[in-house]
Amino acid sequence: MSRPSEKREQAPALQEDPTAARPNSEPSAFPAIKLRSWPHSPAHHLREGGAYIVTAGTYNRAPLFTGADRLTKLTNYILELADQYGWSLQAWAVFPNHYHFVGDSQISESLRSFLRHLHSVTAIETNKLDETPGRRVWFEFWETRITFPRSYFARLNYVHQNAVRHGLVRLASQYPWCSAGCFERKAARSFFQTVMGFRSDKLNVPDDFAVPSIE
Repeated sequence: MSRPSEKREQAPALQEDPTAARPNSEPSAFPAIKLRSWPHSPAHHLREGGAYIVTAGTYNRAPLFTGADRLTKLTNYILELADQYGWSLQAWAVFPNHYHFVGDSQISESLRSFLRHLHSVTAIETNKLDETPGRRVWFEFWETRITFPRSYFARLNYVHQNAVRHGLVRLASQYPWCSAGCFERKAARSFFQTVMGFRSDKLNVPDDFAVPSIE
């Protein structure tokens, strides 16, 4: 994997959307899944030292994690290894060919080890399922340090709303491989509306992935 350089976020001129998201009252079209517990909603304040938004994609953007079982396993690996390496995930969204998360850690240098472990174990498992030993699964990852509160809120919005941006659901909380539903259920209503009301359409996040429908 090539070593990407860390980018430091500049303060953006972002505006809040006066129309805040409303709680989801529509049933999900996806099957019930069992994810590792995510015991909190995002932190209300940007912690000292900032946070990171991370994006990683599969090689050639291939949808190697298509299907509920594979997406669930990948999501659980992300949550479990984040905890193992001391990363507190504030938002996350997982798709067949990429994922995003916003997280922070007391030891930010552990990010590379965390992702190396994640990509190794998921590549081995996926290649075993497909009987393709040695196939390259992951391409690279991109990380940006977030140091301004408005940037933090906008990126929380971006990750939570990502399934909507890719046309997979109408409401973010309907997509099960994302923290949006948990955020809606556990966060204070005022904080939920603040985050979901931020505009994030002009953010520079690597996300030129064509996402297939989830079967």
